[in-house]
Amino acid sequence: MLGVSDHSRDSAGMKYVYPVVSRRAGGVSVGVNLNVNNACNWACVYCQVPDLKRGGPPPVDLELLEGELRTFLERTTSGDFMEKHVPEGARRLVDVAFSGNGEPTSAAEFAPAVGRVALVLRDFGLVDTVKIRLITNGSLMHRPDVCAGIADIGTLDGEVWFKVDRATSAGAAQVNKVNLDPEKVRASLLKCAELAPTWVQTCYFAIDGVVPDAAEQAAYLELIASVREKIRGVHLYGLARPSMQPDAEKLSKPSLDIFHSYAKAIASLGVKVVANP
Repeated sequence: MLGVSDHSRDSAGMKYVYPVVSRRAGGVSVGVNLNVNNACNWACVYCQVPDLKRGGPPPVDLELLEGELRTFLERTTSGDFMEKHVPEGARRLVDVAFSGNGEPTSAAEFAPAVGRVALVLRDFGLVDTVKIRLITNGSLMHRPDVCAGIADIGTLDGEVWFKVDRATSAGAAQVNKVNLDPEKVRASLLKCAELAPTWVQTCYFAIDGVVPDAAEQAAYLELIASVREKIRGVHLYGLARPSMQPDAEKLSKPSLDIFHSYAKAIASLGVKVVANP
């Protein structure tokens, strides 16, 4: 039985396609994992991917990906997959999400993969009811092919969930293990929002028992305030699955009062907040 605490990539026995119960999406999300070698250009401290390494994915077999998606959708729409594997309150198909074990836009085949997913959804009569979503760290928005794929998602009324966990260079270095220029992050976020409906997704947690300090929170709120008219809102969420990274033992959930206080501070900017502690 699937649950929100287990997003195993091999639950369907396939290479690229895997189902999860998503608390943020509100039902069954069909994941598309283009990074089958567990390689990513970031190394977030809370990442649940085992044996994570730096880099990009191997070439994607688009024919296999399409075939797996067709097979899985057949199971969910005509078979008994939902009854056997999904809790009763979550038995609805909500999206096909490019997520997986690394940054999906790092795959050279990202844009054509979006096209394959759209084709399959059309063939199943689901293109108007099942969203295509991209969960991304936004670090490759300078690539024309990445922008083309995101533009296609926008044309299909899909969504992008754009990761911004911390809004200072020091915060990103601590949490995402990368060197980021906050102004470039803002520019990439705005560019993404021009191409497709975009939500900011933020993982809020404590390291060594300490949540982001006042300066870090102020920088984040300033960033959100500066883009609030361009984004759909913020997905603020806490730790749901155990980290598989070296700093895992340092991570913890803040109290519900602290979590919801931060959510209220974001909402006070006039931004829609979906909070999942």
